[in-house]
Amino acid sequence: MTSPFSESRPDPGSATDHATLDPLIEDVEKEFSIMVVKARQAIRRRAAAIHPELQPLGYKVLSILAREHAQQQIILAEELQVDKATMSRMIKWLEAKELVTRVPDPSDGRAMLVSITEPARAGYLASSAASRQLLRNRLVSWDPEEIKRFADLLSKLNANDAPPRES
Repeated sequence: MTSPFSESRPDPGSATDHATLDPLIEDVEKEFSIMVVKARQAIRRRAAAIHPELQPLGYKVLSILAREHAQQQIILAEELQVDKATMSRMIKWLEAKELVTRVPDPSDGRAMLVSITEPARAGYLASSAASRQLLRNRLVSWDPEEIKRFADLLSKLNANDAPPRES
């Protein structure tokens, strides 16, 4: 998956010059910075709603397990781009807090499958519902066409994986 902040970008063509585009890009960067800070704060709040000591990495692990079901630790580490030792410590902590369980992987006797516990899943789903309601409250005054356009633009930005162009 390509980050909207990666170096990849489409061919801007000749329709827009730097003098016009640069201030607009600066505005987008400013708004992204604000959004990233707010997203980090939201993740911390959602994590605390599940367990008062849950860190953002642990919350991200639970979010994957809630969506994808049982996963090997190595898969979780790769998806979250952390090293195996960091993931191992996180899974041990989550297990000690009864937020995940580990069982041997029947397809690979050397590996363990990590699963979210039902209480952790319930906490995750409740925090997700609260977050979704907050988003709904923020968008309720928008026209449906604006919401559709917003979703389309976010999708376009997230799908942008064209190779970088030389300036």
